[in-house]
Amino acid sequence: VQLVESGGGLVQPGGSLRLSCAASGFAFSSYVMSWYRQAPGKERELVAAVTSGGGGETNYVDSVKGRFIISRDNAENTVYLQMNSLKPEDTAVYYCHAYGILNRRVYWGQGTQVTVSS
Repeated sequence: VQLVESGGGLVQPGGSLRLSCAASGFAFSSYVMSWYRQAPGKERELVAAVTSGGGGETNYVDSVKGRFIISRDNAENTVYLQMNSLKPEDTAVYYCHAYGILNRRVYWGQGTQVTVSS
């Protein structure tokens, strides 16, 4: 099983980044996919999630609503996080997370650093 994140980096406030998470080794379409983040000295928090199946319902933490968009491509086994209007407080390591509704298995990616600074 692998979850490989990419797309992180340094961006100025107000800028945008698109994170990608390429999954392999499990039945991607049947897993709820999420993005978490962890800032220095803080607990890891759920940022956004998208359900499995064709519905693809989404949920977001209040602090990113209207700025971030999570999406998934089941044909490509990839989940994305489009981050717009970035703020310094969005600075964190962002982790891809997979949760199997049927088998309750959990997988984590290695994380990708996002730094928002001028």
